[in-house]
Amino acid sequence: MADEEQLTIDQLAQQTGMTVRNIRAHQARGLLPPPEVRGRTGFYGADHLTRIELIRELQGDGYNLDLIRKLLEGAAGQSGAVLRFTRTIRTPFVEEEPRIVTKEELAERFQSTDPKLLQRATELGLLRRLDDEGRFEEISPILAAAGGDLVELGIPAERAMELLTKMRRHADSVAKTFAQLFIEAVWQPFAEDGTPDEHWGEVSAALERLRPLASQSLLATFQIAMTEVVERELGRELERMTHKGGKRRR
Repeated sequence: MADEEQLTIDQLAQQTGMTVRNIRAHQARGLLPPPEVRGRTGFYGADHLTRIELIRELQGDGYNLDLIRKLLEGAAGQSGAVLRFTRTIRTPFVEEEPRIVTKEELAERFQSTDPKLLQRATELGLLRRLDDEGRFEEISPILAAAGGDLVELGIPAERAMELLTKMRRHADSVAKTFAQLFIEAVWQPFAEDGTPDEHWGEVSAALERLRPLASQSLLATFQIAMTEVVERELGRELERMTHKGGKRRR
């Protein structure tokens, strides 16, 4: 490692925004490998920086330090690969840009000021409250617009929210199926093989391929189902209407 790539513990603390005490605590917990010692000075390199970044991101996701240590131990010297993989995991499957809206805009779109609707939308992950001034982030503007269109069709906002609740429940089931398939077919064989360094990229690439595959297959399946169900259900309504019309003519 070139000298210019190495940092003293004070420089590492300054660059990462951590205290020297916290860095030493991470080392004591086995979260950071020991520095390269030359003379009486320890020097830290790129892997230490990557590890600290990874630890912070995992802590932000709710992982405790013991679980992070076990993950890092399993990753051997592949902190960079693990960091890229965890970022891939957290990358939203949807390619939309979230939109900022106000409580007043939402009330106008859904023709309702019922606070329970906002609470339910937040619980479903459709909205994220940004502050106490009535600003929200729409996670999926396309889905939010669809909800507004349902209201314009004459469907009450409460019924539209019931529909979205059912959709979310079914979507959770489909997503769990895809995730379990990935775990069983890709992750578990990788883990059982000892998470070899050279295969981290392949596992990450497989997860990336799963994104469009899951979305496209779900959409295609839904389109087939929607065509069949609409044809069947509306066909029944037309039959009832014809049957009633025949009775009236008698």
